[in-house]
Amino acid sequence: MIACRSGLVADLRALGLPAGGTVLVHASLRRIGPIAGGPVTALAALRDVLGPAGTIMVPTQTAGNSITSPAFRSATAGMTPCQVAEAVARIPPFDPATSPAEGMGALAETVRRTRGALRSRHPHVSFAALGPAAAALTAVHDLECHLGERSPLGSLYAADALILLAGVDWAACTAFHLAEYRLDPPPPARPYRCYLRTDADRRIQREFLAPDLDDSDFPRIGARLDARPDVRCGPLGTGIARLLPLRLAVDVAGQWMRRHRAGRWPPRPGVAAEVSLSDGSGG
Repeated sequence: MIACRSGLVADLRALGLPAGGTVLVHASLRRIGPIAGGPVTALAALRDVLGPAGTIMVPTQTAGNSITSPAFRSATAGMTPCQVAEAVARIPPFDPATSPAEGMGALAETVRRTRGALRSRHPHVSFAALGPAAAALTAVHDLECHLGERSPLGSLYAADALILLAGVDWAACTAFHLAEYRLDPPPPARPYRCYLRTDADRRIQREFLAPDLDDSDFPRIGARLDARPDVRCGPLGTGIARLLPLRLAVDVAGQWMRRHRAGRWPPRPGVAAEVSLSDGSGG
């Protein structure tokens, strides 16, 4: 069965996506099924539902710009130091206007390339947005704050945005990382290195420290959220989609992490030891 624009619009409305909303979209169009017109049609359906007052944000990450990323380590495994140095020299500098997203899916890349889209400037974990709130949502993205308060995720939380997981599971829910930044103590920091293109078209190297983030328990956090009545789940094309408030995702993830990650790092003086999950259950 091939999905059409009107069918996707009907599915998104049935799911509860509101006109005028701001939504962070993680999508796998392959799992939604064949779509007449591909990602352009999927984007058009989202914009039909949200209307002119709505804003769409997508992740446009570029893991290949980091020599510490799993993608780079995998690509250079077994190489000699000389070969690794050559691979590093070939890394293209990040340019928010032209650098393609890596592994984020066809819809994310379509949003990034659409006229009027704006993109945050982080060389590893940028986001692109399309709509009236795009400028405000992408304006702040500090180098040392991949996915924390001074990133588009912090801006989305403040804007009371929604999350749409379209054909992807909870492992893709980037917003959970914002909860990691709010832990006390936070995850330990590790060094990162990236390459940027300057206004003078020069390639420069930047090094910085940022938290070492962990997504290994995201599916377990998502299982908690699936039991919540404010998490909507329904068909999208031939696949499944979830729609939920971003604040709910971050808050429940924070509660989970404070309980289940306790003891990984020594607590700071005066910090409360544990906060229970809002549904009162353990596990």
